[in-house]
Amino acid sequence: MESHHKKLISLSSNSVILGILLAIVGGYLDAYTFVSRDGVFANAQTGNMVIFAMKVVNEEWDIAFLYLSPIFAFIIGVLVSEIIKTARLRDVVHSYRRSILILECLILFTVGMLPESVPNVVVVVCISFVSSLQISTFNKVENWAYNSTATTVNLRSASQAAYALFIEHNQEAKKQLTDFSLIILSFLLGALAGTFFTIYIGNRSIWIAAGILFIALVLYHRDRGYFRKPIKKVS
Repeated sequence: MESHHKKLISLSSNSVILGILLAIVGGYLDAYTFVSRDGVFANAQTGNMVIFAMKVVNEEWDIAFLYLSPIFAFIIGVLVSEIIKTARLRDVVHSYRRSILILECLILFTVGMLPESVPNVVVVVCISFVSSLQISTFNKVENWAYNSTATTVNLRSASQAAYALFIEHNQEAKKQLTDFSLIILSFLLGALAGTFFTIYIGNRSIWIAAGILFIALVLYHRDRGYFRKPIKKVS
């Protein structure tokens, strides 16, 4: 009974529950920046590139380059995630994925403390950085690639699984369809919550996303322990 209970409250890096929590955060942050920061998507860099191109064509140079900043922040986040994965740092931090969750929580909590007078670009850059950390570190659910900060890839995977299940009668695709459907719905739920709470609470509503990440942090690899156990020397 004890081991079964332990299994229920522990999340591995490719657990569906962890994927759901991160998808909620992904949808929440996109809605948060769109509502509170002049329609900028902190997660969806494709949208920012399109808007940048439109502003360039219209010769709105001052606005155009603002849309490049979250793209650069996203790139830096990917590089940081890769650096933390290196063998030397992994020995220090014990679990680099847990370290990424801690860093995400700290950044989002700090953003919530910033005054409203802070330029939008500062907040968007911070959230783009968080988004890139998350997408670079947590990119699998079960054995399938997924994206916790956008839905395009997940919609494709769910559609392919539905075809395999209902047309080709492949019963192995049932779990994939279920998992991706839950993640897509979770992203939508996060976007709804992000819109609602940003409108009625304001900038500090980002602390709700930080709280969800903190829950994921507490549950993630709980069974492994939070500190590296010392290696006993054999005499």
